[in-house]
Amino acid sequence: MPESLLGLLDKRRTIAGPGFHRWLVPPAALCVHLCIGMAYGFSVFWLPLTRAVGITQPVPCPPSLGLLGRLTTTTYDWDKPLLGWMYTLFFVFLGSSAALFGTWLERAGPRKAAVVSAVCWCGGLVIAAAGVYWHQLWVLWLGSGVIGGIGLGLGYISPVSTLIKWFPDRRGMATGMAIMGFGGGAMVGSPLADMLMKHFAGPESVGVWQTFLVLAAVYFVFMMVGAFAYRVPPDGWAPEGWGGVGTKTKASDPGGPAPRQRSFSVREACRTRQFWLVWLVLCLNVSAGIGVIGMASPMLQEVFGGRLLGLDIPFEALDAAQLGRVAAMAAGFTGLLSLFNILGRFFWSSLSDWLGRKTTYAIFFLLGIALYSAVPSVGHAGQIALFCGIFCLIMTMYGGGFAAIPAYLADLFGTGFVGAIHGRLLTAWSVAGILGPVLVNYVNEQQLRAGVPRAAAYDRTMMLLAGLLAVGFVCNALIRPVGPTDVEPEAAGVAARPSLAPLTCPAAVTAMRPVSSLLLTGFWLFVTIPMGWGLWSTIRQAAVLFW
Repeated sequence: MPESLLGLLDKRRTIAGPGFHRWLVPPAALCVHLCIGMAYGFSVFWLPLTRAVGITQPVPCPPSLGLLGRLTTTTYDWDKPLLGWMYTLFFVFLGSSAALFGTWLERAGPRKAAVVSAVCWCGGLVIAAAGVYWHQLWVLWLGSGVIGGIGLGLGYISPVSTLIKWFPDRRGMATGMAIMGFGGGAMVGSPLADMLMKHFAGPESVGVWQTFLVLAAVYFVFMMVGAFAYRVPPDGWAPEGWGGVGTKTKASDPGGPAPRQRSFSVREACRTRQFWLVWLVLCLNVSAGIGVIGMASPMLQEVFGGRLLGLDIPFEALDAAQLGRVAAMAAGFTGLLSLFNILGRFFWSSLSDWLGRKTTYAIFFLLGIALYSAVPSVGHAGQIALFCGIFCLIMTMYGGGFAAIPAYLADLFGTGFVGAIHGRLLTAWSVAGILGPVLVNYVNEQQLRAGVPRAAAYDRTMMLLAGLLAVGFVCNALIRPVGPTDVEPEAAGVAARPSLAPLTCPAAVTAMRPVSSLLLTGFWLFVTIPMGWGLWSTIRQAAVLFW
């Protein structure tokens, strides 16, 4: 890479000058998160990929064909369970790469991290396209799952530390805006991918590998725009008129930052009880939410069956045409959950700036326990609208839990190393990505084997998820502000800054002057227009559920 280009990626080249406006940073973060958030929408490729060889009909693998044969076959199609492992790879490598490279990100800065994320995520899509073209599943896993998963981790945490430093007065709102983009990536990417596959599909192709290449090109442009728009505040900068207390919460509430709070290093933070309690809080909240996401479509169909069509018949008695109509309604339900996941990321994280993070998570767990416990009775009563409303509310808290967690960490451990600490914490997501679906699927399958009707087979699952949230509530209640006795003696003392001299620039400790309103408006439109199109597509699809 040319030295001049490497210089552009240096953290010192990203220090904001006195004319920079902090509200240019959130759309830069959205440029990155809207692209990597397509990981949530990868299920749109599963059905076409199950007939990549047969084109019109799947060519199933013979039962005698082992795993190695399925990974390398060019004559048989892949099945959905094998393709579904992509989600596990996404979550595992997102969390592990965020934990591994979080400290490097604090030294390198958000621009360099975002560029590496773009290369990994978009390069992974190109490799995945080759895997589909050659019909090699292991290449698909390597490209999108492993290399793309590393890009997910770096892209996910790249703006967190920067946004918290730019918005010490609104930590929850700032991180909520960026992480909202990760939830919205599928809302934009899924309908776009569906349009592209229909355009490229033909007698010799289902259109997936061509779609991967187009998405890689579009995403690379967006992510590079976001990467080069990133700026970091100089040391000592603070919003004009901000006194150092970022929320309207009690000083004793660990969900509200204290003035002149020192920053704990990653090593110090990971040695505290508070870090591991927050780890459990995130893991348990996400495990329950991922369990819902993974079974949302089949659950709606199996619980209500013909009642979705106004017919009093169980799911097992539906004919092919009725199953098609029910599946379309379930797809609308899934899109609706995605929408509320996005809205919750901004709403709850912003609200946490007023309520405090600890109080916000207490609401998540208490309200979640009540909602999950109510699902069986609502389902048996046939209350379809109430059933959908309950899960929409649950999904707002699932998304809000992700969005508020960086601010929770900043409140507890300071802002100096919050990106690296957040990276370590995301290993909880990796664990939850395995724990939640495995628990939910195992319990549901066990119920079906025991002869429980499909409409009632999810009852025990709901109670299990409520139990996970009860444990999370206890963990959250045990979190206290970090004090001197919480850090081991050898780790005590003021944490060092990353191995860089102070980030200074002329007039560093003054409020930034407003930039051109045209530039600010244009940059926000650059990210909100695609989000608006995705929102319209989602609402149009979800409308099938009610009309």
